[in-house]
Amino acid sequence: MAIADLGNVLKIFGGSDIGDEKRNELFKEVLLMTLARAADADINIQSVEVEKIQEILKHHTGEDFTAADIRVAAREELYAEATLRRYLRSVRRRMTPDHRGATIQALADVFRSDSNIGVLEIDFFNRVAEAIQATPAQIAGLIAGDID
Repeated sequence: MAIADLGNVLKIFGGSDIGDEKRNELFKEVLLMTLARAADADINIQSVEVEKIQEILKHHTGEDFTAADIRVAAREELYAEATLRRYLRSVRRRMTPDHRGATIQALADVFRSDSNIGVLEIDFFNRVAEAIQATPAQIAGLIAGDID
C-alpha cells in the first residue's frame, strides 16, 4: 500500500461519508498511521519496531508494507492540518469494535517489540486509546466468542 493511497483521510476530513465496503480500507489506514507514529513516539524509530509493524500489518491486512512506507507514514508533516488524535477521533465512529480492539492491541505489540517501554510510549498509547475510545475489554484483548 503506497502512502499516497491514504485517500480516506481526506474524505473523512472533508466530511464525506464512507460506505461499509470502505471500512477495511479505513482500518488499514488507521493501523498504518497509528503504528508508524508509534514507532516515532519516543523520538527514535528502531528497526525492530519497523519489522514488528510490518509483521502486524501483513497479519491484519494481508499486504506487504516496506520500511519506507512506515517511515514516511511516521513523518509529522502528514499531520500538519490535523493531529493523529484528531484524525482518530474523527474516524472512530466509522471503525468497528473489532478494528478498534485490533488497533490498540497492535499498538501494545509494537511498544513491546523492543527492550524498553518508555513514558512517551505509554503516553502515546493512552492518547490513542482515548481517541478511539477503546474499551477496557479491547485494551485487555478480550473478544466475545469462543476461545480457541
